[in-house]
Amino acid sequence: MQDSHISLAHGNGGRFMRELIEELFARYLSNPNLDVQADAVHLPINPKGELLFTTDGFTVQPLEFPGGNIGSLAVHGTTNDLAVSGATPQYLSLNAFIEEGFEVSQLERIIQGIADAAKAIDVQVVAGDTKVVRRGEGGGIYLATTGIGLRQPGLRLGLNKIQPGDQLLVSGPVGDHGIAVMLAREQFGLRGDLLSDAGSVLALTQPLLDLPGLRFMRDPTRGGLATVAHEISRATGYQVQLSQTAIPIREPVISVCEMLGYDPLYLACEGRVVAVVEPGDTETVLQRWQDLPEGESAALIGTITADDTYVVLQTELGGARILEELEDDPLPRIC
Repeated sequence: MQDSHISLAHGNGGRFMRELIEELFARYLSNPNLDVQADAVHLPINPKGELLFTTDGFTVQPLEFPGGNIGSLAVHGTTNDLAVSGATPQYLSLNAFIEEGFEVSQLERIIQGIADAAKAIDVQVVAGDTKVVRRGEGGGIYLATTGIGLRQPGLRLGLNKIQPGDQLLVSGPVGDHGIAVMLAREQFGLRGDLLSDAGSVLALTQPLLDLPGLRFMRDPTRGGLATVAHEISRATGYQVQLSQTAIPIREPVISVCEMLGYDPLYLACEGRVVAVVEPGDTETVLQRWQDLPEGESAALIGTITADDTYVVLQTELGGARILEELEDDPLPRIC
């Protein structure tokens, strides 16, 4: 492309839009199933698997942050929803809403992030669309994605599978993504080198799918670990008891949260898995996770009990407090 910034003409369906699609999007995302001239694409899906379908949108600010950008985040966020449901992601669609005046060089880095993230987990972007909005009507670029994956027939995970006595595990430290993005905004005079945990969780989910005691998995994105715990409690009618001393949290996250009054349990993660398993499989899950770079800090952090419907945090001082459900948005536009 010869242009250095996006203009409204790049969304009008004419030559500029064609060049944008062919010379940026298709150049990076090219694969055998991507046909930029077609209105629909034929996908060679294995009929023996169960088809899973998900959709997501991304508005993170800033668009580039330590550990990723909105492009790689879109791939990981969408495919992770499939992964924690027990599926292997296969295909993505991509819609880009670009603001007039957006720098083409930054757009190219974002598309490169999409391409690299998709290639790393063998996922193809097979369809998409672009729209250009007037200057001041968008946040630079928004992305909307749809994901398709395949799951083994008969594999069933869900909140309805959870029983009293089951145990809650997390694959790594929580709150990294939320604080990394906040530090990248350089708000409150704070800066830091903490990396977002944004990444694929396929390496964490696939090794667990053969375990009969695996009940449920979820990636704790918006609302963080505490919100996943509330989802479990609300859906099952059981109490979720969390151990404060067992939950892995990095020191930089703790420090920033203490200074600004945030609770890391409510902050978004973009590369972690929360799993509920029956006690007999807990050690197996921990061992499989801890053998991986992505899960070396995995921990048993809580238990499901048949008590009243609350989320209770057992504090490091030996007391207990009820974790309320999230109402305010502590860090908007985090994913």
